[in-house]
Amino acid sequence: MKKILTLSGFIAVLMMSGCERSEIVKDDFSYGEIKNLTASQKEDLSRKRIFFGHQSVGGNIVEGLKDVLNANKDIKLVILESDKPENLKPGVFEHALIGQNEKPVSKIEAFSDLIKHGTGKNSDIAFFKFCYIDINKSTDVKSLFNIYQQKMSELKAAYPDVTFIHVTVPFRLADKNIKYWIKKAVGIDPSIKNNTARNRYNDLLRSAYEGKEPVFDLARLEAVSPDKNLCFFEDKGSRIMVLCPEYTDDGGHLNAIGRRYVAEQLLVFLADLK
Repeated sequence: MKKILTLSGFIAVLMMSGCERSEIVKDDFSYGEIKNLTASQKEDLSRKRIFFGHQSVGGNIVEGLKDVLNANKDIKLVILESDKPENLKPGVFEHALIGQNEKPVSKIEAFSDLIKHGTGKNSDIAFFKFCYIDINKSTDVKSLFNIYQQKMSELKAAYPDVTFIHVTVPFRLADKNIKYWIKKAVGIDPSIKNNTARNRYNDLLRSAYEGKEPVFDLARLEAVSPDKNLCFFEDKGSRIMVLCPEYTDDGGHLNAIGRRYVAEQLLVFLADLK
């Protein structure tokens, strides 16, 4: 006989389902504050040639950089949208769209091609990032990371004077609309599964590079709220980090608060690179 979930039963399930985050976990992860940078750090950063490959969330970060730099005129980085290596001059932060969303390997290949066709010879710092949409519950995370790691090893060997930065994959806010609760009531929870895959990729990246090569932990920044609480869900005993609601208006892209916060953290991170 088919079971029918009554309204009262459904409400009970919702009440039980709403307890994923049953504790407040404090987390003060940060790269520091821009006001604490020294004059020499700012001067050094103002002379760097930096390339950043991205798609949509990266565009949010770039807008945040413009906001922060407008408020900190002593950092004289010029933000330039271009993929031309000849435009990478001292004091230029060049950025460009690379690859296609939902095709992460295309982003790896596009970044590699740009580095090999002049960007590598003209830059001091180079990096790119995936978007949250590139990794979901269907992604072969281990295979993707192996491709990434192999390509980055090749680039690092070929361009030893370039500082390559590794960036963790950003998150989405866990869906909390009525469709989410209906799916959760019948045992389907795509938002947690998708963010679980992103967490898994990020764990591989941290394990491979943290303490050895520069890692900009965008994901963890997104998962720490302005009041220093970790945003997460419990799934089979594990904490699955997610994007904090304060940083987004649509559940994935960074709003004005989120983009400025991440951009300031990126500038501090860049200024601290040895």
